[in-house]
Amino acid sequence: MKNIAIIGCGIMGSGMAKNFLANDFKVYIWNRTKENTLSLLEKGAVWCDTPAQAVQNADIIFEVTANDESSREVWTGQNGILQTIDPAKIYIASATLSATWIDELIAQCTENNLRFCDVALTGGRVATETGQLTLLAGGDKDTIEELKNTFQAVSKKLFYFGKAGSGMRYKLILNMLQAIHIGGLGEALAIAKSQGMDMNAVGEALCDRPGGATTALAWEGYKTQAEKLNFAVNLITKDLNYAKALAQDLENPLLDDTLAKYKKAIADDKGKLDWTSIII
Repeated sequence: MKNIAIIGCGIMGSGMAKNFLANDFKVYIWNRTKENTLSLLEKGAVWCDTPAQAVQNADIIFEVTANDESSREVWTGQNGILQTIDPAKIYIASATLSATWIDELIAQCTENNLRFCDVALTGGRVATETGQLTLLAGGDKDTIEELKNTFQAVSKKLFYFGKAGSGMRYKLILNMLQAIHIGGLGEALAIAKSQGMDMNAVGEALCDRPGGATTALAWEGYKTQAEKLNFAVNLITKDLNYAKALAQDLENPLLDDTLAKYKKAIADDKGKLDWTSIII
């Protein structure tokens, strides 16, 4: 059984740690705020004072922080992940990051002869808490194959996109499309409400057609006013900015409109609300 390090214990990282522990892995954790990890420590996770310390004890390292800035700090900082250069370990970026930073990180790992993969996560709070994540992977194919047994503790499905960096690029494309869909659903519901329609009937029908996980997630958020945070407005806005940079000179009017909606939500002090809040 491989030892696991989880660097960053937010919604996704803590859910992964919980499921690795439930499957009898030894799990070493680091988080910016220790108090937020107490439930994991009670379940048997081992606290480490620095990312470097967590890496020293682990065979497989997952970085699951919030953005480029936090990722760069935990990888390259004074007590960061790359303080331990060990080709026997497998280093994984699972945060949602920009193409610019993931490519820079790949170059640094390649220069140090490290086995590195980008394995982005999708499925949200419920999927990470129940071990049903979908993994979006890029990197050496043999390394990904080697990791499949380990991945079973936290995921139900894996998609492989090719060389390192391609999993992260797909995640940005996916989040862009999901956010556009949420915005579109919000507009559809607004029209239905303006016509005095039975909103429950409309929502349930939309969950059937066009249907899909994103429709169901957004409709649940609409009904419950997103009582339980699944994915924050400020995080999807960050991802949409990264997707916009990835698109470079391509015209993206739907992306631009959706990004503007989320930026307005942040300006209205809704950055910490669930990403479905733009339709409420």
